[in-house]
Amino acid sequence: MIKNIKISFIFSVLVLLCACSKPDYELFEGSKGNKSDFLGKWLVVNYWADWCPPCIKEMPELESFFNQNKDKALVLAYNFDRLEGDELKDQIKRFKVNVPSLMTDPGLLFGWETPPSLPATYILTPEGKLVETLIGPQTRNSLEEIISKYES
Repeated sequence: MIKNIKISFIFSVLVLLCACSKPDYELFEGSKGNKSDFLGKWLVVNYWADWCPPCIKEMPELESFFNQNKDKALVLAYNFDRLEGDELKDQIKRFKVNVPSLMTDPGLLFGWETPPSLPATYILTPEGKLVETLIGPQTRNSLEEIISKYES
């Protein structure tokens, strides 16, 4: 009887642990995690689509910003059309999206509305506070200027 109670208790704890550790997000590359993983660095979240010429033009700038600021910032791209699988993979390759791509809608993840137009870029502090919502294409320099404005 006591052995059954112990087994039942252990099973209940394991079920709770599994339920509590459900990931908040998934990246196209397959990794999953919790929103708290993004704390400690600036976070730049960009919405893009293949039918948006400024989005495609902006991609090299996002990649440049990401590569030059890896020590203090993370850039995540999200396909506005919510493509998945091979279709998303093809667009990521074709449009050279060389930053991590979210599969999880950032609006649901962070609690903001879908952007009214594209490209749209959201900037969060290392503490996770949304400080900028930018509509229109960004450059490496514009992103660096915005972050430095909040760092001073």
